Amino acid sequence: MIQIHDYEFGRIAIEGKTYTSDIIVSAQKVSENWRRNEGHRLQIQDLQAAIEPIPDILVIGTGYYGRISIPEETLIFLKSKGIKVFAARTMDAVDKFNRLQRDCANIVAALHLTC
Repeated sequence: MIQIHDYEFGRIAIEGKTYTSDIIVSAQKVSENWRRNEGHRLQIQDLQAAIEPIPDILVIGTGYYGRISIPEETLIFLKSKGIKVFAARTMDAVDKFNRLQRDCANIVAALHLTC
């Protein structure tokens, strides 16, 4: 189980390492430099690394100020795969990921660290 220890605008600490780019976190690993095709608009293809293999829960951190938008078609796609989605500002998403991970080993977080 990976624990996120601290988050502030543009910086996140996980298991003793600090990251300064957007990340994808699972129970087993952290993938750095997560990018989206349209920056602040989350599309299905932007989540491929986060949903293979398919998690039970996907936590999406929409940024410090919540600037990432999630189109309805992206949410519909995720739900069609049986993935429960929780999206919130990254601070709240980090808290949710840490709490949910205690009960669900098959959880992934895609976290935007700035705006």
